[in-house]
Amino acid sequence: MTDTLKTPEGRLRTIQNDIAKMPSLSTTVTKVLEICNRPDTSPNDLNRVISLDPVLTGQVLKLVNSAYYSLPNQVSSLTRAIIMLGLNTVKNLALSTAVLQSIGKKNSFQALSMEQFWTHCLTVGVTAKRLAAAQRVPVSEREEYFVAGLLHDLGKIPLNNRFPDEYLQAMKMAEEDQGSLYRFESSVFGINHCIVGRLIAEKWKLSPMVTDSLSLHHHPHQAGEETFRLLSTIALSNTYSHAIQKGDDDRFVSENQTILDLLDKVNLSLDLLLELKETVSEEVDKAKIFLQVSGKG
Repeated sequence: MTDTLKTPEGRLRTIQNDIAKMPSLSTTVTKVLEICNRPDTSPNDLNRVISLDPVLTGQVLKLVNSAYYSLPNQVSSLTRAIIMLGLNTVKNLALSTAVLQSIGKKNSFQALSMEQFWTHCLTVGVTAKRLAAAQRVPVSEREEYFVAGLLHDLGKIPLNNRFPDEYLQAMKMAEEDQGSLYRFESSVFGINHCIVGRLIAEKWKLSPMVTDSLSLHHHPHQAGEETFRLLSTIALSNTYSHAIQKGDDDRFVSENQTILDLLDKVNLSLDLLLELKETVSEEVDKAKIFLQVSGKG
């Protein structure tokens, strides 16, 4: 390793260069995000844009007809899918599919386990959506919680890919200390996956909610008023996912002070969270369709 790569500044410049070389999101997906930000967009407007991309159309219909959505009847038309699920949900389907296809190929996982990484991300997404429902977040906004959870750890991918030996060292330190990998990334690299996550979000011009999820999920108190509830929910889901990975014993959840503090911020009870475990496991299995559609399953 050159001397430049031994400093936080040098490592950050290297990661910035890697992210600059990443492919941009497709023109179709960029257009989807653009028109969905307009207050007067209709289902026909979104249909016209997505229909220009047959592959994306097929992926969206495959997701819509999956067990994840459990719709009573098969949906064969994109317009019908948009009407049934809403503009926001279909926009997020297109976004999550595009992002998953653009990052995290098998050779990107030099230190991390690809299977464990995506299982954790799906668990955070599914849990966040469930907790959003418990907070009575409008149905049209709940998919935003799933996508924010699914994508929250993307910053780990370039970091572990570019510096695998150091990343293994950070993982080992976190495991021995039973502490947060985020903290040991900062200790070993001088940067962490949240800093890298923000760079990715800026590269793809992702929404403020998704950008905050990638960059602030370890610091939800830094979120603005608009994203505070979502960020607190993602932070809670993230900590919960790590806790249940330690074992079936509920004490890993019920004795975790970070979880108790975050539950207080979103006005939810510990009992509700403990009751989620079985449901989350079933929903994660259904949500694996997102990885399959994106070529990762």
